Amino acid sequence: MRLASISRLALIALLASAAASLPTVLSTAPLSAQAPAAQALDPFGGFHWRHIGPHRGGRVTAVAGHRRQPGTFYMGATGGGVWKSTDYGQSWNNVSDGFFETASIGAIEVAESNPDVIYVGTGSAAIRSNVIKGLGVYKSTDAGKTWTHVGLRDVGAIGAVRVHPSNPDVVYVAAVGPVFVDGPQRGVFRSKDGGKTWEKVLFINDRTGVFSLVFDPSNPDRMYAAAWRGQRKPWTIISGGPAAENGIYTSTDAGSTWTRTSQGLPTDLLGKIDIDVSRANPRRLYAIVEAVGDKAGLYRSDDAGATWAQVNKDSRLIARPFYYTYVDADPKNADVVWVNNLSMWKSTDGGATFSSVATPHGDNHGMWINPDDADLFIQSNDGGANVSRDGGRTWTTQFNQPTAEIYQVDVDHQYPYRVYGAQQDNTTVIVPSNAPLSTPPDDTLQWWMQGAGCETGPIKPKPDDPRIVYGVCKGEFSRLNLATGQEQHYWVYPQNRYGHASRDIRYRFQRTSPFEISPHDPKVIYHTSQVVHRTRDEGKTWEVISPDLTANLPEGQGISGEPITRDITGEEVYATIYAFEESPLEKGVLWSGANDGPVHVSRDDGRTWNDVTPKDLPPGGRVQQIDPSPHRKGSAYIAYYRYLLGDWAPYVYRTDDYGRSWTRLTDGRNGIPADTPVRVVREDPDRAGLLYAGTEFGMYLSWDNGATWQRWQLDLPVTPITDMRLHRKDLVISTMGRGFWVLDDVSRLHQWKGAPSSPTLFAPREATRARLATSPATSKTPDYPGAVATIDYALPADAQAVSIDILDAKGGVLRTYASEGPGTSTTPTQAMRAPGRRTLGAPRVGRTKGTHRFTWDMRLPGLPSAGNPEGGAFGPMVVPGTYAVRLTVDGVVAGTQPLKVRLDPRVVADGVTQADLQAQAELLAGVRDATRRAVEIAGRLGEVARGADAGRAGAAAALRAKLVTAGGNYPQPMLIDQLANVWRMANQADQRPGRDAVQRLDDLRADLAAIEKQAEGLR
Repeated sequence: MRLASISRLALIALLASAAASLPTVLSTAPLSAQAPAAQALDPFGGFHWRHIGPHRGGRVTAVAGHRRQPGTFYMGATGGGVWKSTDYGQSWNNVSDGFFETASIGAIEVAESNPDVIYVGTGSAAIRSNVIKGLGVYKSTDAGKTWTHVGLRDVGAIGAVRVHPSNPDVVYVAAVGPVFVDGPQRGVFRSKDGGKTWEKVLFINDRTGVFSLVFDPSNPDRMYAAAWRGQRKPWTIISGGPAAENGIYTSTDAGSTWTRTSQGLPTDLLGKIDIDVSRANPRRLYAIVEAVGDKAGLYRSDDAGATWAQVNKDSRLIARPFYYTYVDADPKNADVVWVNNLSMWKSTDGGATFSSVATPHGDNHGMWINPDDADLFIQSNDGGANVSRDGGRTWTTQFNQPTAEIYQVDVDHQYPYRVYGAQQDNTTVIVPSNAPLSTPPDDTLQWWMQGAGCETGPIKPKPDDPRIVYGVCKGEFSRLNLATGQEQHYWVYPQNRYGHASRDIRYRFQRTSPFEISPHDPKVIYHTSQVVHRTRDEGKTWEVISPDLTANLPEGQGISGEPITRDITGEEVYATIYAFEESPLEKGVLWSGANDGPVHVSRDDGRTWNDVTPKDLPPGGRVQQIDPSPHRKGSAYIAYYRYLLGDWAPYVYRTDDYGRSWTRLTDGRNGIPADTPVRVVREDPDRAGLLYAGTEFGMYLSWDNGATWQRWQLDLPVTPITDMRLHRKDLVISTMGRGFWVLDDVSRLHQWKGAPSSPTLFAPREATRARLATSPATSKTPDYPGAVATIDYALPADAQAVSIDILDAKGGVLRTYASEGPGTSTTPTQAMRAPGRRTLGAPRVGRTKGTHRFTWDMRLPGLPSAGNPEGGAFGPMVVPGTYAVRLTVDGVVAGTQPLKVRLDPRVVADGVTQADLQAQAELLAGVRDATRRAVEIAGRLGEVARGADAGRAGAAAALRAKLVTAGGNYPQPMLIDQLANVWRMANQADQRPGRDAVQRLDDLRADLAAIEKQAEGLR
């Protein structure tokens, strides 16, 4: 083939497979405070990723159950892994974390003969543009507790896994294949030894895989498969091909041989097909078929697949076939059949007519029906999975599944700060980074809210006024005022772009078209199509400040969706600006990156633009993120990926001269593997050259400006990381399948200069004194730590005893925490509103070799009691000010560091002053001192009552009764409880004590003095 005969887009695809081998040059330039790549001591001990929501489900295309365990179900999210419920979908727990290398799930099958045996095929076959790569098959033999990878790593998307009904070692996989390129790893695969070895038993060609695979329930040697060519390119969706290649195939010898049995199906073009067999009548088969025009629809066979006839051509049954095409036969009635598409449909007359069934979320995928109870099933859709026990009349909630797919992340400057992003298939969301109130959330209270724009975003708060939130919906800009709830729309040239070829759109806004607010002027907003648009009045007027900054290859500007079904929703708009940033150091230095490759920079506020695309950058890929350095003018990073062209190599580049030259920081051998695309890279604003890279399969870190990288997953689930922000020394990320996560306080990394040779206390960051609830992470509630001060330290060897002292401004010890002692214990409680928990004791300090994190709740000891004279829990919070932390290891002070505690800025805005809190602290100290005296006096009187003569004992008991409340129902509270009542009132909020509180304490002190005087006479 002569090169001149190849189109430019075809050339791009041809080059993709060779791109990973391009030469790479790594920087050796030193940076200040540079740390070695490999450390003898792990610098990350005590770090913990917190999931902050939203607890609203994301896309699920795989579900399963087992007839003998009616309350147990499994769901596989397209980016969130495998989850299990044992209570009919009331709650879910992830079972794949720590085992799976990819979070995309294509199919789940529980062995009918043994419910402990489960097979999972990775790689969802609902191939959206944000498809996540599958990495083969996993198997569990203990009902999901542990998993083993059992092969087929290269088969891409998996449409179905089927296990022989009586032999769990015989398993079949229907492989759609690699989604972006042709290749032989597709078709039907069979294993007879539980996944140890596999054989390919059905193969059509390099571009046609198999989506659907089912057994004849009366004869498992008889099987049916639906072949499908399903592929994506950045500019189009390919679903289907010649009918001679696609269609339905039958095997009668357990998959060893296959015959195409598609008589009655269309003979020109066939697309995606799903098949099911009726358990009530195994000769009855249903198939939902993508075909040209009114040939598409529901087909039925009444002769075990020998012939087929169309029984329904309603286009609503197959509205978007490349994405959702699912049919399921009722196990008890052969005339009942379900079709999942945009809506969920049910027929009771063999498919002749259908009625819609409401589901918790539209865009419906598969379902699993219990063979013994046709009213019990689990169904999946773009909002998650839901269980019905009454045939679809009612459903379980989707607000118990933390599997949201989030495109990007932004933050505001409130306290606690809020996190912003767009959830695929839902809405934009605004999520608090920590509990916004002192009241903890429960299963029904989720503190996220919807923002401006829609499912694709982006969404950003106005930097100087977080009541105003800007958003974009597939290129349509809006301004939301959270105070009024009104969203004003200011679209750039409001052309309805759905259904248009890209070449016919005036401004090519992609589905996730970026916009950015200038870091130098919050009135300046940039929004990008193939050109850069700018507004200075919140969108009322827009100006174009650039030429077309894309490659704009004409071959990529046609109609998306081929060869059968058009599908034009903005996802395949090619040649558009996909990443845009203004330098935080230089006003008017603007960076642009397109989804077809080019990188541009303007150094004069958009008047002129230079093409600065790296010379060795393979063509046609997407500039996913640009990060101008917060430390060096002219320096920037780009994350570029080409997996939509079948190239899975990582591409991260850095320039230090405004793009005149670039250094590739990822060669596949310096830490980030050669098959791990990078979606985002950020430089830490508090340490030059400290880089974080979010990839398709997790997180990486570089200490040396990208020369080397190390895996840095910690306890973060494996899922694609779509974006990240460094904010107040927190690392905040969005993921494509597990929502938002926060890694609190990375300031230790800013100070890390190699493994210390002696115990080291790191300087803690400023802490905010606030009254925030804590919340444990569950599938229904976020992980909120409350307000704490983080204290990090390193031990080069195990120690015998370690203690942390909190010192006041004069060096006095306020609290001491030690490595010895019982530690904390938590017991469940029952409150009026919901179950709760009570934590007792003090946390222990770590003493093993490594880095440690200790969190202080900024509280002093609580009220003393007879059993705890030092004071119990829920003590008063310290007054804002400067304190110190002292680390002692084996009797030797290892270091002392200052700790600044600031007041909650919301309280300051409410008028509370430092003097108010000082007065509160003095009142509470008075209550605590009086309580301690009262407890001591009550103890002495008790001794007298037990050991003196009858007269003195009676007097002592009577006097003690004035201090200690008697038992029984609703007893009269005596002096110690009266003091506790003042404490309870004055210790709930930040406030100056009221006059009555002071008066009441004075009166109780007087009563205590009188009792004490009388007690002296009884000694």
